[in-house]
Amino acid sequence: QVQLVESGGGLVQAGGSLRLSCAASGLTFSIYAMGWFRQAPGKEREFVAAISRSAGNTYFADSVKGRFTISRDNARNTVYLQMNSLKPEDTAVYYCAAQRTYASGVYSATEDEYHYWGQGTQVTVSS
Repeated sequence: QVQLVESGGGLVQAGGSLRLSCAASGLTFSIYAMGWFRQAPGKEREFVAAISRSAGNTYFADSVKGRFTISRDNARNTVYLQMNSLKPEDTAVYYCAAQRTYASGVYSATEDEYHYWGQGTQVTVSS
């Protein structure tokens, strides 16, 4: 049974930082690209960041580029999202997702291409 469990969310002031973690189990983590998505109240879920299975490639939404970084530890089956210079508009539930890939450099910003999803963790940024 595949499980993705996010942690690290919380309440932070604007300009602050948070580090989200997503621990995966029940799958061969090293053959999955990983992504982070978020959903703000009243809005559709949107792409935030992705990382290829070998961590050689990363990709960010324009709204977080330069502020967020994504990394992974294949030995720990964990992907991270470091969020700096947080803004109130970053407030959302953050989800991690796993995409089965067949090449090392592949990643995706498209929800439909992800096979497994976590339950999400709330991030609230106060002004």
